[in-house]
Amino acid sequence: MSETSWSERLFGGFRKTSDRLSENLTGVVGTAKLDDATLDDVEDALIVSDLGPSAAARIRAKLAEKRFGLSITERELKEAVAEEIAAILRPVAVPLEVTAFPRPQVILVIGVNGSGKTTTIAKLGHWFQEEDYEVMLAAGDTFRAAAIGQLKIWADRIGAPIVTGPEGGDPASIVFDAVKKATEIGTDALIVDTAGRLQNKRELMDELAKIRKVLGRLNPEAPHDVVLVLDATNGQNALSQIEIFKEVAGVTGLIMTKLDGTARGGVLVAAAEQYGLPIHAIGVGETLDDLRPFDPDLVARVIAGVA
Repeated sequence: MSETSWSERLFGGFRKTSDRLSENLTGVVGTAKLDDATLDDVEDALIVSDLGPSAAARIRAKLAEKRFGLSITERELKEAVAEEIAAILRPVAVPLEVTAFPRPQVILVIGVNGSGKTTTIAKLGHWFQEEDYEVMLAAGDTFRAAAIGQLKIWADRIGAPIVTGPEGGDPASIVFDAVKKATEIGTDALIVDTAGRLQNKRELMDELAKIRKVLGRLNPEAPHDVVLVLDATNGQNALSQIEIFKEVAGVTGLIMTKLDGTARGGVLVAAAEQYGLPIHAIGVGETLDDLRPFDPDLVARVIAGVA
């Protein structure tokens, strides 16, 4: 996929957020002076575009500091907002890199059912393969037969070995087998699917603790990454998922999926401001090439409508 078409698809993915913010900012610049009333309107526009009160207040303060009392055009306002959004996003744009030694790098992937977790695992595997890494998948979500079946199909599609067990089997023993096998054959990255249910936090916590314990026996450094997959169409609900999974699973980074035009992509900014967790990648569709490293400057410009 060319960079141009990626930008276009990204713009499509953030369209709902971008259109809403653009519309609200257009209405703001009637006064043409950046005074308190205008800044209030800018702040409100950012909040209703899902950027969250904290990020909105921060952007307002920066605009006041740099531009207060000066006349400003609509384009200049959008450019200034894009720059402040980028300043929030840049520190969290951290690529997911395979650096573990000894191999494999163990990546636990978590997220609620329906968040796009399984397809994200496949896309991530494909991405690593394109960088010449050997990849293995492990079906640690034994709670649902469908999850195991789906992961097998994706493993087949990307040509990666997969370790599975029976439905209702012990996820920790599947992870144990997978790490052993991956270590023996020198696999670079082992990507593990884990259960996505949040109804019983204690159960999920115990399961993940058991997986960690088993991993620790084989490789004290593992898991190297605990990646939470978030569905961007969930808006503010995605933030409460970060809160819970951070506590339950020790999340180390995020991947945002389903940026498909209906998404409330402003939540990315809210997540960056509120939690400061690395955002590794974003996904805009269902094909294998739809996951890309998170580019904070491009995303900021797309959200502010100046890309």
